[in-house]
Amino acid sequence: MAGSAATPTSLVELTISCRNLRDTDVFSKSDPICIIFHQPFGSKNWVEFKRTECIDNTLNPNFATKIPITYHFEEQQHLWFKLYDIDSGSYKLEDHDFLGEFECTLAQLVSTRKIERPLLENGISGRNGTIIIVAEELSSCKEELVIQFVGRGLENTSWFCSLNPFMEFYKSNEDNSYTLVHRTDKVRNTRDPVWREFSVPLRTFCSGDDDRNIKVICKSFKTNGSHRTIGEFYTTVNKLKTGPGSSNSYWVIHEERKRKKGNSYKNSGEVMVNKAQIRQVYSFIDYLKGGMELNAFIGIDFTASNGNPQSPESLHYMNPGRPNQYVKAITAVGEIIEDYDTDKYFPVLGFGARLPPDHTKVSHEFFVNGDESNPFCYKVAGVVDAYYTCLNRIQLYGPTNFAPIINHVARFAAAHRSGDKYFILLIITDGIITDMPQTKEAIVDAAVLPLSIIIVGVGDAEFDSMEELDGDVVRVSSNGRYAARDIVQFVPFRDFIKGTTDATARFKLAREVLAEVPDQIMSYMKTNNIIPNPPTVNETDMPQNINL
Repeated sequence: MAGSAATPTSLVELTISCRNLRDTDVFSKSDPICIIFHQPFGSKNWVEFKRTECIDNTLNPNFATKIPITYHFEEQQHLWFKLYDIDSGSYKLEDHDFLGEFECTLAQLVSTRKIERPLLENGISGRNGTIIIVAEELSSCKEELVIQFVGRGLENTSWFCSLNPFMEFYKSNEDNSYTLVHRTDKVRNTRDPVWREFSVPLRTFCSGDDDRNIKVICKSFKTNGSHRTIGEFYTTVNKLKTGPGSSNSYWVIHEERKRKKGNSYKNSGEVMVNKAQIRQVYSFIDYLKGGMELNAFIGIDFTASNGNPQSPESLHYMNPGRPNQYVKAITAVGEIIEDYDTDKYFPVLGFGARLPPDHTKVSHEFFVNGDESNPFCYKVAGVVDAYYTCLNRIQLYGPTNFAPIINHVARFAAAHRSGDKYFILLIITDGIITDMPQTKEAIVDAAVLPLSIIIVGVGDAEFDSMEELDGDVVRVSSNGRYAARDIVQFVPFRDFIKGTTDATARFKLAREVLAEVPDQIMSYMKTNNIIPNPPTVNETDMPQNINL
């Protein structure tokens, strides 16, 4: 993929590996992860774009997570790669050891195809190791391979260690090198593993070329990172997709042992395809065309920490000529979602207030328009009107409890597991959650439902606990159960209003908080094997600003 060969706009996939990273751990090797940042169009601020998986105990990681990114010939797209050693469950990157960084443009990667550079720290290379980035233009193939493997009689050459087999798949490149494209789970303590079924896009697995050679290396997992090679074999997608049978039964060969033992060496076990199929990959827009409805709920924090609404210092300051941060957040996110909501009616919930008529009852789940029989507000303008009216009826109180309204929306989502409707809960708050255990439990329960949760923090409070709910670093857990999906996105509004106009701030906020929603929707549909219905509308009838 030479520089002149790339189209003005195309999808590029980045593969990242590192060599000779610094070892910041005392009794083991570093556990590296790579965080990729970019500068959104028209901005000079760095925003997290994607991240790889974390690999335990290695100074030479080959990350299996691919980084897809749209290449625009006419734009200078800056990328910043930062390596960290993940040492704990903390969600803060500053709590982990920094291993090094590298900055370049996407055009540099596209034009060179492969780049290897030293990792820097404070602008100095030192002994931080190197980063290797391979860029490949993806084909337009919209299919994926769904496959499962089993092993039989895998060889264990160690008398003292059990066999914990896993496999790594590498596709061949035009220069006869190989690039890691998938790593299976490990199966503990067995010579006859049954690996979990997995799916991988064909454009990633073989660049859309079903006859491209694929090398499979079978290894035994070791906690210190020095995984022992059992052997390897070669195949192609064309062979794999024929499914179980003699053509998809492979002898695992350890070349060094074969060389040493000569004719006495037979093999190091057998790996077979247990099931295989090619499956169509659908897009977010495919589901919209098929009639999937997006239903948005809005939750508003009416706790006393927001300040007296009559005071200009209050986050709830009532001045229609000067919208407060709550109104700005509602408008920014609501106007985008409104285009995808078929009836434009939003249920709006409040929490943390004393309710009329006597203002003695504190509620964490009430309807902002005050009408339990019809709690809907028409369009964003109706939401804002109901919000201002509510401020005159209720008394701000506390504490800040999220679980009741999450569970409220989850009950609706539970009635639509078929994927005909997908729910988005926007929570706007100023403070620290006081029911964190209950909120975590509610999120874990909701992660199996067609639901995404967006939390916008307003004001200048510390939002550390909110970051804990955004499972980008560590998946949310409750009582030993982990969330099946990452369904929470948190952003502090203050990050978008510094040195910019209200219109720009709203635009940036909407892009940031809604960016993950399509992937969360696709994750739900794929996990539950839900395919979109045939198109129910013409493309011209679709919302024109599909930036969700």
